[in-house]
Amino acid sequence: MERSRTPRRGARRPPHVVVATRVYAPEPAAAAFRQEALVRALEEAGAEVTVLSTTVPGAGPVRSAAGRVSRWPVKRDRQGQVRGYLSYLSFDVPLALRLLLQRPMDALVLEPPPTTGVVGMVAAAIRRVPFTFYAADVWSDATDSVEGVPALVRHAVRWAEKSVWTRAAHVLTISPGVQHRLEQLVGERACTTMVGNGIDTGTFTDRGEDGGQEGPYFVYAGTVSEWQGAGIFVDAFTRVRAAHPTARLLFFSEGSGRDALEARVRAEGTEGIEFHDRIPPAEVAAHLRGAIAGLSSITPGQGYEFALPTKIYAATATGTPVVHAGEGAAHDRIAGHDLGWACDYDPDAVAEVMDRALRNEGTPAPEHLRAWTLRNASLAGCAKQAAEQVMGGLRH
Repeated sequence: MERSRTPRRGARRPPHVVVATRVYAPEPAAAAFRQEALVRALEEAGAEVTVLSTTVPGAGPVRSAAGRVSRWPVKRDRQGQVRGYLSYLSFDVPLALRLLLQRPMDALVLEPPPTTGVVGMVAAAIRRVPFTFYAADVWSDATDSVEGVPALVRHAVRWAEKSVWTRAAHVLTISPGVQHRLEQLVGERACTTMVGNGIDTGTFTDRGEDGGQEGPYFVYAGTVSEWQGAGIFVDAFTRVRAAHPTARLLFFSEGSGRDALEARVRAEGTEGIEFHDRIPPAEVAAHLRGAIAGLSSITPGQGYEFALPTKIYAATATGTPVVHAGEGAAHDRIAGHDLGWACDYDPDAVAEVMDRALRNEGTPAPEHLRAWTLRNASLAGCAKQAAEQVMGGLRH
């Protein structure tokens, strides 16, 4: 029987934390997994949690394993993502009213984009509650790296992000690189904590069936956009395929560059490359278990060298190594911890390491990859640290 949410007379109610996020489980997105893990950790710490999120297209009524979830329909793009400023506003404008009408709350947690941060910042001031912002990325840097964005928009995004960071009771970052960049923009602050990022090691595991694919294959699972630069693997694969005619490259992807990349492959007639839509995390894990390697990349010169893509941990958690193209934090982590092969963002260099992976040259042991992930990139462990920061700032 469900426990009553109404406390006995004279009893002190549990602290009520509200989490506002445009995506939440069961959507197959890193932010959705991160916030679900945080909600679980908050509940384990004794909080009562309400999640304000969006409806999941085609999912029907959705029961969440963590938190009481309130969903609202929003504008999505052709791939079903809440992406682009019109989509963000379709979530943010109703969110303002939802927050103001929310029953008494003791803390608010906000997930990017910065527009959601601004709405939550104002609502928190009106409701007189502390808010925590989850800085999983530096959105203003991403905006600056995209051609054709008007200067007014660039300045507005920078202002919004910095305003939210400086007014938050706490800012949570996911990597040393994000932490350093935040400090460059707003200075060092005692209320900023690097909690890390990780993967659900219960879903992404080395045990279970593989994806049922035949022959050797690579998996790129995740967003395809300007700063990921996943096209480098298409360039490299055309070189690799000559020596490995049965090899395949599988994309399980979404993102602004996905359709263009697929159209390019189709126009060039490259064989062995397949594009699939997003699939549930458990299915991604199965395909990764059977893969030669998972793929990760960071486009140089976009200001994203500090990023640590979650797709790295998704692969290593299943005991599968990673081929990474690009310099920066991800390159150093893979090379420094024997997680696979890291190289320059260059088609010939990528083709060389893909060839080595196919020949099983320097392949790390699956047991090492799994154990390293459990120690260093468990989503539950990161969420526990984040929950401690949120609970530590409660006024309740």
